[in-house]
Amino acid sequence: MLRALAEQAFSRAAGAPLIAGNYVRILKNATENYPAWLEAIHSARSMIHFETYMLQADDTGYEFAKALAAKAQQGVKVRLIYDWFGARGTASFLFWRKLRKAGVEVRCFNPPRLDDPLEALRRDHRKVITVDGCVGFVSGLCVGKHWVGNPARGREPWRDTGVRIEGPAVAELDRAFLQVWNLLATRSPARDLESGATPSNPAGDVALRIVAGEPSMAGLYRLDQLVAAIARKSIWLTDAYFLGTPSYVQSLRAAAFDGVDVRLLVPRTSDIPVVRAMSRVGYRTLLEAGVRIFEWNGSMLHAKTSVADGRWSRVGSTNLNLASWMANYELDVVVEDERFAEAMEEMYLEDLEHSTEIVLTEAAKVRPIERRGRHERPRGSARGSAGRAASGVFTIGSTVRAAITSPRLLGPAEAPIMIVMALVFLAATAVAILLPVAVSAAFAILCGWAAITLVIKALRLRSSDRK
Repeated sequence: MLRALAEQAFSRAAGAPLIAGNYVRILKNATENYPAWLEAIHSARSMIHFETYMLQADDTGYEFAKALAAKAQQGVKVRLIYDWFGARGTASFLFWRKLRKAGVEVRCFNPPRLDDPLEALRRDHRKVITVDGCVGFVSGLCVGKHWVGNPARGREPWRDTGVRIEGPAVAELDRAFLQVWNLLATRSPARDLESGATPSNPAGDVALRIVAGEPSMAGLYRLDQLVAAIARKSIWLTDAYFLGTPSYVQSLRAAAFDGVDVRLLVPRTSDIPVVRAMSRVGYRTLLEAGVRIFEWNGSMLHAKTSVADGRWSRVGSTNLNLASWMANYELDVVVEDERFAEAMEEMYLEDLEHSTEIVLTEAAKVRPIERRGRHERPRGSARGSAGRAASGVFTIGSTVRAAITSPRLLGPAEAPIMIVMALVFLAATAVAILLPVAVSAAFAILCGWAAITLVIKALRLRSSDRK
């Protein structure tokens, strides 16, 4: 009865049904993901769907482009979606034109538009491949040199995780792909109506959910909150750009206070330094609740995974921040299988062997230490009021407010973001004083632009309603 209620709660929270009869295998890093992807592409007979945030025009990208072009020339229907923002500066117009000339259908997600500037906040952050409706891949990996590394130049490959899926769930991956594909279609109204391959025969005994995130839907956010609420033993998280909301942070804190083994693995070196600094702002409140935090010692940890209670596991593209939860198109696989969870836990413990634990010292300072035994629990976690008050210190605005009203909530980890915000405010002040006319003109232009955009969108909504 309890399991049935949990399944119902998960389905409603995520907006994704549980699909039985699948085979799922973990693929670690580019060394396992890329060869598996290419092998599947080379074996394609009828259809390839390829959705990625970034496809770099480097040696790795050209290898994939060559494979996709070859299959298109053989008569395979090859469709490719890439995100404009993700691919900017990494692949030229000529790169995409060569693919199109070879017969690959290529669509770009959300290039800039003057008539709708706010749409630029929406990104297609999914990383999905399906082949012939029989095999699918979901991961955090894009295609490019970062994930391969360069040993000759001392560049380590990025740490990332993906999965290979066979079975009925692949049809859901195709449907999620076509959802975005049709969104980008230029012809109307029907566009491409096929829903992809029909569900294939069972290929294993693993049950899973395909959580296809859409802007403002927050299905995975609700699911993450639910897991944090019902987990009884453990919640182990890996995330590349952790900026948890206050409510999610409080969920993790509450679980840790109840004795749940909550761990968070994040990168020490990030390709977006400001996100790393902002992430560190929130260490204190988590550590005070007993959450264990580890920083990856390698070049870049890009994986987005979780495993809880040795039963629920997640692998995909969604980071634990508002952009991924609320604004982007994302896609994750949520597996409910104890054997798969055991493999995820073992991989997590291996990652901790290459990480440094962050702790609170006796002086309440956030400091890295030599890691304790990987199963050892921290001692002396406090449930003080400072920890509860600090749970909101996860955004820039919250950090600045804390600095003004409650400076004792902050420590050395918060210094970088404080300096950045101080410089931003100083620059804005200087511009306003020295160039008041320019500031007024810029403000007027922005307001006028926003007004015109709203009118255009209102007219479009009215015209679509009449249809």
